[in-house]
Amino acid sequence: MECGPVLPDSLVLEIFLHLPHDAVLGAGLTCRQWLAVSRDEFLWRKLFYSYYRIPRSVPRHPAAVSWYREFRRLFDCIPCVEVQTLREHTDQVLHLAFSHKGHRFSSCSKDCTVKLWDTERLDGNIAMVHSSSMRQFNWGYTQFSQFNADDTLLLVSGVYMGPHNSSSGEIAVISLDNYTLLSRVRNKPYDVFGCWLNESHLISGNLHWIGNMTSCSVLWLNKAFQDVESENVNVVKRLFKIQNVNASTIRTVMVAHCRRHDNPDLLLDYEAQSQARRQKGQQQPQQHQPLLFDLGTSGSEEEDEEAVGGEEARLSTARFPQPSISGLEHVLQSCKNVGHTELAIETHVAKVMGRAHTKAPDSSLIEPSEPGDGEDKTYLLFTTGSLTYSPHQIGIKRIKPDQMTTCGPVLGEERSSDEFFDSLDHVIDIHGHIIGMGLSPDHRYLYVNSRAWPAGCVISDPMSPPPIAEEIDLHVIDLKSLREERRSLRAHRAFTPNDECFFIFLDVSRDFVASGAEDKHGYIWDRHYNICLARLAHDDVVNSVAFSPADQELLLSASDDSTIKVWRSPRMVRLAQAPSRLLRPRSLLPSWLNRNKNSTAASSVNGKP
Repeated sequence: MECGPVLPDSLVLEIFLHLPHDAVLGAGLTCRQWLAVSRDEFLWRKLFYSYYRIPRSVPRHPAAVSWYREFRRLFDCIPCVEVQTLREHTDQVLHLAFSHKGHRFSSCSKDCTVKLWDTERLDGNIAMVHSSSMRQFNWGYTQFSQFNADDTLLLVSGVYMGPHNSSSGEIAVISLDNYTLLSRVRNKPYDVFGCWLNESHLISGNLHWIGNMTSCSVLWLNKAFQDVESENVNVVKRLFKIQNVNASTIRTVMVAHCRRHDNPDLLLDYEAQSQARRQKGQQQPQQHQPLLFDLGTSGSEEEDEEAVGGEEARLSTARFPQPSISGLEHVLQSCKNVGHTELAIETHVAKVMGRAHTKAPDSSLIEPSEPGDGEDKTYLLFTTGSLTYSPHQIGIKRIKPDQMTTCGPVLGEERSSDEFFDSLDHVIDIHGHIIGMGLSPDHRYLYVNSRAWPAGCVISDPMSPPPIAEEIDLHVIDLKSLREERRSLRAHRAFTPNDECFFIFLDVSRDFVASGAEDKHGYIWDRHYNICLARLAHDDVVNSVAFSPADQELLLSASDDSTIKVWRSPRMVRLAQAPSRLLRPRSLLPSWLNRNKNSTAASSVNGKP
């Protein structure tokens, strides 16, 4: 029952404008008038920008219906509540991969097993359904896995057991119908991991040294299995042969299908639109500057302790030799007794020979396409370099339709051409050591983690790359315009030096992007607003994260602490704990207000530990 004089709505709103969001929600439960004022759009617009520290120049998400609901989406729909810890692995967990339907995922580990997990149990918990040990094939550990497009086959990449700096590896294909092994493919260097090109063909890699610091990377197209009726058809075919200079190699190969660009999940174009209005037709793509977001640090005591204890953190993250430097030992050994003059001559000769014996790049990749022309384009993406052994460039090579199958000339027949090497169609220099890459679900944007080189640095010795920053930059590459759109600074940190730097896997959902880190946390950002929303705690380095393709409010994280953690959003946790009857809308408010009281479930939310 309401009694006494009623304050004007304008005065109530003025009071609410000076309150934090949780106080506004609490006050809205007082009476109907205050509830109505507590939903004011002007009020929540102010709360939104101030709470999440977003520049006012960034517009609201194009799919948002109100500022209140957009605030609640970022607060309530982030998978930051730990609901389950999977401990079936006995060593470091290196990689996670979801099936395209989201009903299963796979995990790879230093315990040399690949495990399959079910995410659709009636009790809501995740359970292991199969485990395969690869030690019988002389593997040292499994490092990467990927489901094919129709979720019938699983690609598993591993490293052979051998010398301390062995760089030999293998890719295995497992049937998901009966878990039988269908094929095995040699894969060297194992940095390439391997990837699916389509439902039945996968890409592997090989490396041939042709000098002290010069090599060529050969990428092979392999049929996942050989049909009985196709005994006379090739099961392997050379895809590309690319020259490497200055001890660089091709690594981390992935495939982007441009036909998905027609139905984008999210367009990161609000800065591009404003530039177009300012330049009024005089826009020059080569002068495009990416959006730059300095996320800074929260100034928390926890981060201050991490900064002071940086050396201790380095010691705590000691690891086995990592895939990203498999070829480095060969280079270091071969260069010990070779002078700088000889190495410089080799580099010069390699570049001259490369120019004389390399095919011309595909001009259609960088030229503007006609409407509908790019629907069937397929790009091969990988990390590479030209100045030093550390991967500092994104290489892009178009795969043409006639290269999508192993049918055609027999192995080696195409080598009769005078053009010996394949050129890169496009190169994007990141100016730092690349430590992770991930594609958005629509294959429109490539997200890249890197540790920057000092501004204006000059590399005079390929074997002595510039020092790399502890702060990790998150770059966003638009694969339609082939240029960098955004960069976020100081979102997370790493401590290992150049020659020990290892790969950490990113994953991207419709609205979010997540990454592991050496600081024992996983991180989640919003793709539209470019803000860090959550930190997910582990007891050691977080190597991989994975969103469910069926539900982006479900996230997995894998760590050197030998565990896989399952994270769900506060909204999903609340719904799972609620009675089966339909909840009244008003009952959401008390649960939302109580979220901060359950902060032990996540180490930090919204970048505030």
